[in-house]
Amino acid sequence: MTKQLAAAHDQRRSQLLRGVLDLCLLALIGERPRYGYEFVEALTESGLDLVSEGSIYPLLARMERAGLVDSYRAPSAAGGAPRKYYRLTDAGAAELAAGRATWSTFTTAVSKTLREEQGEQVGRDERDGRDGRDEDE
Repeated sequence: MTKQLAAAHDQRRSQLLRGVLDLCLLALIGERPRYGYEFVEALTESGLDLVSEGSIYPLLARMERAGLVDSYRAPSAAGGAPRKYYRLTDAGAAELAAGRATWSTFTTAVSKTLREEQGEQVGRDERDGRDGRDEDE
């Protein structure tokens, strides 16, 4: 892949992720309370390696102001400064459930639209005025 195509691919991935990053963070917090860098690690492990701490903290702050998460400080296991952990509120759990339902409906529709082989063949047949059956039938 050329550098230009790779950059376009990364830009598309970044745009897609930007639209659902809050939902991904809620899902991670729903598993267990987490602190900042743990989000980056978990997202990277999931294949979402385009996210930095710098993009996570403002989103966590917005979610906290919206009442979707709350935070608390706990000592670091490594003996450093206390870490700020985030956990879901009842409103956050409800938002996560609604977001998962929306995502499921959305991805089903997109997958149906992007179905490669069948969709391309149907489109060619329609353009050519055929019904999709072999002419020998």
